[in-house]
Amino acid sequence: MSIIKNRSALLSHGTVEGRKIALDVIEHALKAIDSYEAVKALVTLQGNVLRVASLTYDLSKIGDIYIVGGGKGSSSIAEALEHILGDRIKKGLVVEKRGQGRKLSKVHVIEAGHPVPDENGVKASNKIIEIAKNAKREDLFFACITGGCSALMTLPAEGISLEDVKKVTDLLLMCGAEIQEINAVRKHISKVMGGRLALHIHPAEVISLVVVDEVAGLPWGPTVADTTTFSDAISVLNKYALWEKLPDSVRKHLEKADPKEETPKIKDFEREGVKVHNLILASSENVCEAARKRAEQLGYNSMILSTVMEGESREVGIALAGIAKEAEKNGRPLNPPCVLVVGGETTVTITGEPGEGGRNQEFALAASLKIDGSRRIVIASIGTDGTDGPTDIAGGIVDGYTVQRAREKKIDLFQNLTRHNSSYVFRQLDDAIFTGSTGTNVMDLRLLVVGPT
Repeated sequence: MSIIKNRSALLSHGTVEGRKIALDVIEHALKAIDSYEAVKALVTLQGNVLRVASLTYDLSKIGDIYIVGGGKGSSSIAEALEHILGDRIKKGLVVEKRGQGRKLSKVHVIEAGHPVPDENGVKASNKIIEIAKNAKREDLFFACITGGCSALMTLPAEGISLEDVKKVTDLLLMCGAEIQEINAVRKHISKVMGGRLALHIHPAEVISLVVVDEVAGLPWGPTVADTTTFSDAISVLNKYALWEKLPDSVRKHLEKADPKEETPKIKDFEREGVKVHNLILASSENVCEAARKRAEQLGYNSMILSTVMEGESREVGIALAGIAKEAEKNGRPLNPPCVLVVGGETTVTITGEPGEGGRNQEFALAASLKIDGSRRIVIASIGTDGTDGPTDIAGGIVDGYTVQRAREKKIDLFQNLTRHNSSYVFRQLDDAIFTGSTGTNVMDLRLLVVGPT
């Protein structure tokens, strides 16, 4: 079954051969990081013997099994665990982005707001804490953690309202902060993030199955011991000149910086005897390597430029368009036909009243302005979870005909780029890529395709 829903429309114009290559590579790369299949490969059950990677459990000696978690694609992980463990699961709950949840038999799926949290996320997080409070030493918890977890599993710290968390989230999303910086703040105004969930589950043992969506490439989330501090959170807010814009409750909470309220560190886990195993299901490295291999199978030279690309989306778009033009003109860093693969996660700094868009669409729109007239270059960019920013669009695809086609439709690309209104452009040009929920989330995938002469 095709992941890209509007393939025919995307191939109805422009540099069709290059577009075919880009869409084919995207399809294969997304299938290679399917969370459901990754769980089935990692977790096996034979009789009473449960194996999770190198971990082995005799279920006759295990008490109850629970499944909790959150993030875009968390229900896909939970579904795989249901099919493996079946009636051995006593109870479960995961929080999914609204519109992406799956109906499961043993695990309750609650849909909530993302990227801005809502009341559903708070209710779901409270229910997860209730499940955790029943944990006994002989019990086993699975935590399903994917990108979006920090927003979906929102449980404000004491004295902070949900409305105040929403305001902080809006400020962070608009200022262009990197995801790890945003999370440093979120963890310090939360009762569940930054490793706190693991403390709630203790003394039971936790196996976290994590889809990594941060450029560090390390396990993260509510069961991972934190490496940031209140001081780090304050530094982020000062860096982006947000401190004076914060709600009073958030400023007071961060300023008092009581060591007893700090997020748990590894030494705290060790002292308390907290048993957590954080296992990576998929990462940017996996999706980029799958893309590279598929491009080579299709007869194109291919290389990974980066799996950790960051920066302002439009600037990265301009820079990578320049690399594509260099390959087209001078055969560097690869001779055409070639596909250059880029992973990571860029940001968008919002200025003025924004239109509708996302970082992948903004990247592609900026790139289109620099490859105008080329008959060999195609550039595509998607969010691997199937949503780009607050839109239902996964990303966009452009080529050397994009500027001309926009001009014919009287669409001002510069104006829409300035207004962060990229979705309007891609919808009008039939260049928006639609996938729906992919069940995974390893940041973004960008392809620079340079066809043969």
